[in-house]
Amino acid sequence: MTQTEPSIIDRLETRDERVHISIGAICNNNCIFCMEEDREGRYINNSAMTPERVRWVLEKHAGSEEVCFTSGEPTTRDELPDFVKWAKSLGYERISMMTNGRRVSHLAYAVALAKRGMNRFYISIHGHTKKLHEGLTRTPGSFEQTVAGLDSIAKLAAHGVELHTSTVITKRNLPHMLDIYRFLRSHGVHQVVFNVMQANGRADTYFEQIFPSYTEIAATFRSFIQDVGEEKPMAFLVDIPYCTTEGIPDFNRGYVEKYRHFDLESQVDLPVQNQEHRKGDGAGKGLLLVLRSDLDDEERTKRDECRSCKYVGQCEGVWKNYLKRNGWDEFVPVPAADAE
Repeated sequence: MTQTEPSIIDRLETRDERVHISIGAICNNNCIFCMEEDREGRYINNSAMTPERVRWVLEKHAGSEEVCFTSGEPTTRDELPDFVKWAKSLGYERISMMTNGRRVSHLAYAVALAKRGMNRFYISIHGHTKKLHEGLTRTPGSFEQTVAGLDSIAKLAAHGVELHTSTVITKRNLPHMLDIYRFLRSHGVHQVVFNVMQANGRADTYFEQIFPSYTEIAATFRSFIQDVGEEKPMAFLVDIPYCTTEGIPDFNRGYVEKYRHFDLESQVDLPVQNQEHRKGDGAGKGLLLVLRSDLDDEERTKRDECRSCKYVGQCEGVWKNYLKRNGWDEFVPVPAADAE
């Protein structure tokens, strides 16, 4: 008897919350779609994540399934191996990092992180060729280093280290989805994630030049799934309203993890500023807890018609900056009867 795959709704309702620790004050790429357009603000915020504050966050959330070091480029922090070691000693089952992968092209550095406990790497790569990737990162030499980083982490798979990638979908790389997937899988990637841009930061600034419509993205992904020639391709489309992705197998319909992180109170431009229970104490004094849902509540919206959609309870809504350009026409509520 074949076991039925859980639906996307089931998976969304059972997803865990990750702990993010923002430590990368700078980044050695210059991606055209980066959501962190305020580089000065990021520098101030992430530079304030001292080792004492990192330790405080780790201790406060000890017992969580996953901690992920992120924001800017985390490998620019020399203390990262120590942070990983602390997380391991505190019992985190999964210790991960979102990175452009350039520094882990040095196998010795990748091994050092893995030995201390890092067991999943999320590496950002946005094309299968130098021209495509570096046209988006705007950083000469970044393609070769990132690919070398993939190869370093792939060598650690036998030791339980997982390699996932994140490809941000733009008008430039959307037509090459199949080539990108095959290229990444040939380099040992376990899961290939195609991320739809958040319509803020630089993605908002350059929206007309780089942001394909959700309808175009979903249609291209459907064709990719049909053409890839695999029964169960390890590819996932993430951060796109579910009403636009009907017809895509539920297994391949991905989602953004729930997460929580801490920012400087002075850098948080959200209503949570006035919520005393969100403020840090001890070594975390001056920090404020921020949830993924805070960003969604501030920057996304739904309309009255969304209430009739079977995904209304799971959908985060549509980016307001996206709607300013494209409106609501492509978002058609999916009747609950179609959930079967």
